[in-house]
Amino acid sequence: MSVTSSTTRAPGTSRTARTKDGRGRLGSVLSGLAVAVGCVLFLGGFVVGAVLYQPFSVPTDSMTPTLDVGSKVLAQRVDGSDVRRGDVVVFQDPAWGNVTMVKRVVAVGGDTVACCGSDGRLTVNGTPVDEPYLPAGTTASGQQFSATVPAGNLFLLGDDRHTSMDSRAHLQEAAHGSVPRSSVVARVDAVAWPAKGLLARPTGFAALPGGISRPGPVMALFYAVAAGCVLILAGAAYGPLARLRRPEPAAEPAEKKRVSA
Repeated sequence: MSVTSSTTRAPGTSRTARTKDGRGRLGSVLSGLAVAVGCVLFLGGFVVGAVLYQPFSVPTDSMTPTLDVGSKVLAQRVDGSDVRRGDVVVFQDPAWGNVTMVKRVVAVGGDTVACCGSDGRLTVNGTPVDEPYLPAGTTASGQQFSATVPAGNLFLLGDDRHTSMDSRAHLQEAAHGSVPRSSVVARVDAVAWPAKGLLARPTGFAALPGGISRPGPVMALFYAVAAGCVLILAGAAYGPLARLRRPEPAAEPAEKKRVSA
């Protein structure tokens, strides 16, 4: 006796398990994981950035050519004790009008800062300092000066030494033109607009005691946010792309298998 049996597979199905929208289960899991990790990186980068950094607008042209007037900068919230020579800082001091200002630290407590040497350079404790950020062809100061910085204070100059109103304008005051470290609000790490990126640390101060500071994590946070965006977009796009690439299902004939007994 012979028996004919047939099995029918629903049109459009395959041996690979798929989700309701037609995506492979592995692809669905991976795309969901990509979106989840992307959200963590994106939101985490923004949250950490908001805690560590504060945006500022440069109020004057005293820091040109390093910072143009109106530039948008990202400044890391730091304690004044962490500031080193060469740092560009945001500060407020009553003796300077108690307004937000941006200047460069050229000397710290205990230093004797003077200008200009025979070569037109600034000296700190008698050591000439290279300042490549100054406008080309200019000396370190248009006026001669010398000051000893009190302990716990900072001596601040603008990069455009011929227009900047800085510590030199306050030399006759008790602090010899310097401001307390506690006046520092933040340290500039990067220029967001126009997009100049990370602010270079001047190596001219590196040989002095204490050295120079290191940039904060602004670039790491930027890359985390950018990577998060890529992962979110990639994970979200997987489903539509998978459906577009999947061919239209064709009707399959019933499979027949003859079994002889």
